[in-house]
Amino acid sequence: MRSEDELRELLTQAADEIATFSGNPRTWLAWITYLLEQLEKHSMAPNPMYRDLYQDMLSALQDSIRNRQKTGGW
Repeated sequence: MRSEDELRELLTQAADEIATFSGNPRTWLAWITYLLEQLEKHSMAPNPMYRDLYQDMLSALQDSIRNRQKTGGW
């Protein structure tokens, strides 16, 4: 199992790759959507009941994005 730091590094590398692939942030939406789709599949695999937990995570993500837009920070 990987540590949180290793996962952060992998995500940083993925973000770097996406930005290199296309410097236009508008096009990143497709990649973010793809990542969320993959995470949703993984959330359902062990237990279909996790769908509600995934929906809760999406709601929290919406709150985080709204907060980011209001305050300018994560």
